[in-house]
Amino acid sequence: QVQLVESGGGSVQAGGSLRLSCAASRYRHITNCIGWFRQAPGKEREGVALISIGGGTTTYADSVKGRFTISQDSAKTAVYLQMNSLKPEDTAMYYCAAGYILTCPKLSPSTDFGYWGQGTQVTVSS
Repeated sequence: QVQLVESGGGSVQAGGSLRLSCAASRYRHITNCIGWFRQAPGKEREGVALISIGGGTTTYADSVKGRFTISQDSAKTAVYLQMNSLKPEDTAMYYCAAGYILTCPKLSPSTDFGYWGQGTQVTVSS
């Protein structure tokens, strides 16, 4: 069983930065893809950034390219999302997700991912 626990969310002003962390036990033995999704009130859950566990290849949603960076630690037990130049439209609940995705790290629907964390709230004020 893969367990994912997010942390690092909070409230910041526009232009600020936050770093999200996802502690992920056992994921490298069961999955090949891990990353971040977000869901704002009244909107569908969307992919933000993914990383292939083996090769470290990354993909980003167009809305966050150049501002967000996904990374994993060398032991492959944690995944991070560094978020810079935050905008009010980045406000959402952010979820860490993992799964076995043949097209990883191409952004895939959330339904393809079998393992999810509980989420961490990010609020950006103008």
